[in-house]
Amino acid sequence: MRENIWKNIKLGFKTNKLAIAGAVMILLLALISIFAFLYPVDPNALSATERLQLPTTLHPFGTDDMGRDYLARCIYGGRASLLVGFLAMILSTVLGIVIGSISGFVGGAVDAVLMRIVDALMSLPTFLIMIVMNAYLKPGIQNIVLIIGCLTWMNIARIVRGETISLNEREYVIYAKISGQKTTATILKHILPNIMPTIIVAATMNIANAILMESALSFFGLGIQPPTASWGSMLSNSQRYIQQAPYLALFPGLLILLTVISFNYLGEVLRNVFEPK
Repeated sequence: MRENIWKNIKLGFKTNKLAIAGAVMILLLALISIFAFLYPVDPNALSATERLQLPTTLHPFGTDDMGRDYLARCIYGGRASLLVGFLAMILSTVLGIVIGSISGFVGGAVDAVLMRIVDALMSLPTFLIMIVMNAYLKPGIQNIVLIIGCLTWMNIARIVRGETISLNEREYVIYAKISGQKTTATILKHILPNIMPTIIVAATMNIANAILMESALSFFGLGIQPPTASWGSMLSNSQRYIQQAPYLALFPGLLILLTVISFNYLGEVLRNVFEPK
């Protein structure tokens, strides 16, 4: 089974060259963010004499309105944006798995109540709720992860519920039920291992959505606060200098675009590999 999965993944990448480029881009951005400390420039170092300088060999991405090296800001901003996306994805995936598996496995009134809650949450304007929640919570990476994670788990819950319902009819699950195994043990041993590929695909898509949400919040000044950089906050700051220094918007905007597209292409390959034929 595993050999077939890896074979299908390799075939998927061979037939989709953009997915290969996306995977390489994600790996490259992740490595740059992890080893950001190797770049020997302080992203928060101010220099009044070097404000809004165009890209040079000394400052490859130029400098911002406070004379800070823009490449260093982009590197450390990527660390913040990718960290938020990854942690928010974990939180939303865990919530979606727990609620979706319980709803699909138990069924009945429990399923009806949980799905009505999911439907109600999905009908609400997510970004407006994010703004309201952010107003009551102190801005920071932890709270942004909490906000995004708690508002993006519903799709995963619906996917997990549907897969769980289909697995309920399998012989090994029926045997686990009639043999007296606990609900938690049955879900962990027989349900989750069989739907994990589907969960991986959904989680990949959720990372891209979380990065976009963080960027949007930071763009409106509601996300990661200065002096910590994120791609969204850098885009927000660049508005005042869009004519004088357009590169301030170009670099973080391009990084957000490449990251989101890369995750989408990667998710497309995984979906084609794991979806039922």
